[in-house]
Amino acid sequence: MRLDHGDDALNEVHDINVTPFIDVMLVLLIIFMVAAVSAEPQPRPDEPLYLTLKSDLSLALGDESVSRGRLPGTLDAAAKGDKDRPIYLRADKAVPYGELMEVMNLLRAAGYLKVALVGLEKASAS
Repeated sequence: MRLDHGDDALNEVHDINVTPFIDVMLVLLIIFMVAAVSAEPQPRPDEPLYLTLKSDLSLALGDESVSRGRLPGTLDAAAKGDKDRPIYLRADKAVPYGELMEVMNLLRAAGYLKVALVGLEKASAS
């Protein structure tokens, strides 16, 4: 005896099966949670190195003035030879852009590639 179920062709399902997607997302979530818990915090540098370009185009490393010619040696001494230590560069707003770029090129030539620009936020008018 044979039951007639129509033709033997399989019908295509046009719905998206999201179960594998959810499984992958849960696995990734667990991996990131474990990585976040087991990650050791990076030690902060003792004191940040601030290089200031003043309005008269002179340079100061921290509070001490430094000439452009002595900048690489002074930076090496202050950073204890660590070229990966970030240098925070700040400039007076009267300093031309070209002068700021020249100082950044001096830092790059000295081997300091991690340079962060420091800016001041304006106080919001209330």
